[in-house]
Parts: sequence; C-alpha cells; structure tokens
Amino acid sequence: MLRKLRIALAIITFTLVTLLLLGIGFRVNIWAGWVAKIQFLPNLLALNFVMLAVFIVVALLFGRIYCSVVCPLGIMQDIFSWLGGKAKKNRFSYTKEHKWLRYGVLAVFIVCLIIGFAPITTLLAPYSAYGRIVNSLFKPLYDLLNNWLASIDATHSRYNFSEVQVWMRSVTTFVVALLTLLILAVLAWKHGRSYCNSICPVGTILSFFSRFSLFRVRFDKDKCKICGQCEKNCKARAIDFKAGTVDYSRCVVCGDCLAKCKFDALHYTAKKTVSKDEAVAVEPDQGRRSFLVGTAMVTAAAATAQTQMKVDGGLAVIEDKVAPKRETSITPPGSISAKHMQRHCTACQLCVSSCPNNVLRPSTELTKFMQPSLSFERGYCRPECTRCSEVCPTGAIKPITREEKTAIQVGHAVWVKDNCVPLTDGVSCGNCARHCPTGAIQMVEYNHNGQTVMVPAIDENKCIGCGACEHLCPARPFSAIYVEGNVMHHVD
Repeated sequence: MLRKLRIALAIITFTLVTLLLLGIGFRVNIWAGWVAKIQFLPNLLALNFVMLAVFIVVALLFGRIYCSVVCPLGIMQDIFSWLGGKAKKNRFSYTKEHKWLRYGVLAVFIVCLIIGFAPITTLLAPYSAYGRIVNSLFKPLYDLLNNWLASIDATHSRYNFSEVQVWMRSVTTFVVALLTLLILAVLAWKHGRSYCNSICPVGTILSFFSRFSLFRVRFDKDKCKICGQCEKNCKARAIDFKAGTVDYSRCVVCGDCLAKCKFDALHYTAKKTVSKDEAVAVEPDQGRRSFLVGTAMVTAAAATAQTQMKVDGGLAVIEDKVAPKRETSITPPGSISAKHMQRHCTACQLCVSSCPNNVLRPSTELTKFMQPSLSFERGYCRPECTRCSEVCPTGAIKPITREEKTAIQVGHAVWVKDNCVPLTDGVSCGNCARHCPTGAIQMVEYNHNGQTVMVPAIDENKCIGCGACEHLCPARPFSAIYVEGNVMHHVD
C-alpha cells in the first residue's frame, strides 16, 4: 500500500512539474505553480524558513520521502531504474555509504553557494537539472507536436492550437542537459539511486535528519527468512539483509522492499518489531552529531544566501538577427541587480520556458552560467508582461505589477551609427521611435554627406530597456540600436 501511494503521488508531482516547465499555457502556472514552490533548494535560496522547517519535520517523521515523491529528478531516476529492472531483476546489493564523496560534494556545493559561484550550484541542484532537461530537450519536441496539431487543425478550419517558434535557446545548455540526462539514465539503469546517495547535495542534507525518522522500514527477525529479496531490490542499496539493518540516511522510502518481501518481515512503522540487540546502520552518538551538523548546514546556507518569422510575405528571405556583444548582460525586471540574480537563481529554466515573448534564454557567462538573461532577436520584453516574476520560486525575480514594471529600467538603448538604415541605405525609417512604448526615442535631423536625414535620439531617463527598438530595427544582422544592461536596476 505504501508503494502504491508513493507511486501515485510521484506521478502527480512529476506530471505537474513537467507541464509547468514545458510552459503549457499560463493557466498551468496558476493551478500547478505550487509544485515549484515545494522544492528544497528554491526555498533555501528564497529564505523560506517555514518550508525549510517543513522539510526537516517531514524527514524526521517519515525519512527521505521528499526524494521519491517531490523531487522530479529523483522520480525520473526511478523511471529509468524501473526500466532497468525489466531487463535484469534482483540486480542490487548492499554497499557502504561513500561518505568522502557525499560530504565532499556537499562541502563544495555550500562553498560555491556562499561565494555565489553559479556554475557548480546550478549543475548540482536536482530541480534545476530537471528543469534544464525539460526546457532544452523535451520542450522543442512538445513545440513540434503542437505545430503538427495546429497544421492538422488548420486544414479543418479549426484553430485550437497556435503555431509557435521552435528554436534552441542555448547550445551550451542543450549540451549540458543532454549529458546530464544520459549520465543519470545510465547510473539509474545500472545502479539505481547512486546519484541521489552519492552526489546530490539536497539528498545529503536530508540524510542528516532522516537518520532519526520516526517511521522507518524495520526488520522482524522472527519472520525474516534471509532470502535477500529486499536487498536485491533496494535501488538505494541501503539494506543489508544479513545484518538485518537499513541505512536510513540513504533509504528514500520507495516501498519496493516491502512489496518484494513474501514473509511479511519488513514493516514501515514507528514501532520496533525486533529484539533489543538489533544492529543499527548508524550509531547513536554518530546520529546526534549528524543531526547537529545537518541543522547547522541548513541554517548557515540559508543565512549566507540572504547576504548575498523568417520570410517577408513569402517572397524574400530575411537574415536572422545576431545578438550584440553587451558589456553588461540584461537581467529580467524584478531581479533587482545582477548580483541578486546570481546569488538567488538556481537556473531551473522555469522563467525561460514561461516567457511568452521568447526574450529569456540561458546565459553562457561563467559567473551567471545558465541563469536567465534578456536578448531580443526573437521578441522584446513587453511592458504589460510580468510572467517571469510570477513563476520564479526562489525570489531571484521578485513579483512585480505591470505598473511597477514600467518604472523599472533594466538597461538603456544605444544607437550604432554605422548600422542605421537611413545612413547605410539612404532610406527613411524611424521604426525604433514608432514602437518605443515609453517615448524615449525621437527622430531628429542629422547631416550625412551633405544631406539631412532623420536618425534616432535617445532619452536615457525614459528608456526602460525593453528591447522593442532592438528587436524591430530592420538592420541586419546587427541592429542599429541595442540595449546595454544595468548592473543595478533603476526605479523611477
């Protein structure tokens, strides 16, 4: 019964998280957005001490059930492990805890979290890793399916689906996501939960508390026939059937062992059913030390986080725009500053997949590796849209209203004389001025080779850095006007 309940809850969570990360309509964000807000690391970076306390209490009561019910990366590994079990049954055996690896990775993770070194933290964070896999690998497939359904609909004069652009937001992020998926698939197929119990920093933190869980898998030695089925089917490799012990720091309460035991010798209960001389996987004084260390690590990490279309009318092919080289990258409105974004963002890609204007994409800068930045080749940041601030689970992008967004300057426009169409082609334009939503651009007279032409003049005090001018500029491949980011956002 425990296993069936765990599987049902995991399917619900996994489905909702996947739909959320795919960006399937804003209504999904409304009624499924909560699944992003019950992930461990986003709550840590958001300093949500209430949720952190809930995680600890749940671990103390039920063990590491979070890893098999809530964490999408853990559930995905369970799927691969289940498929591996179809090919080869009874393939696991008990292994000792790799403490040097677990705690070494956790130490590196915490240090990188403290100093704000994003590449390591974003690579190790489980929710972020799954977000990258969905956004980079699954979303393009979903978009292709959507466009196929839209074409079928159109032939029957129905328009239930709208065509969307299918494109790769970042080659680097795609490669990282693909490698992550392949490595996790191979590990889970052959070794079960080896990543969760050797690498994952969230799993290691929760393991400190799960050692003391009230409800746990216990042996009834009077019924146990030492058949070894429990150990051979424990994907966490945490059961030593000969000693009759379970390493509760690695057990993810999946219930597989309970289902495999034919003699009713295993029970998930708060009451001991074995003799007093029962061997335990962790000695009492070791457990007390682990509990204190775990509590200190969660508190310290939380406190540290606080400080810190291609054709024109079907006739002429239009050359793609190329992003300019910006001295300062542009972070989304509501992110306050580049430093705030760097310290709080987990690079889960939820904002990237939710952006309806194709403006957000993962950064390739080392210090902001795979964190969102604005680029305007395929759209611009519409003043009325606040989608990214509404879905961010960590507070890296603070919630803002439409009125507040129009007063936030994330960057300022810069005119590039050598690319401007009136000067290069001798034709009138004014596209940037016509489409500027804040009226920050005016066309003024300019003497060029003895002729008077109209070129844009920018009022930086009015410009909010939305990128409408850069996106709609007809110059190719580089726009004649582009947005330079502000390190700290200005608020009028």
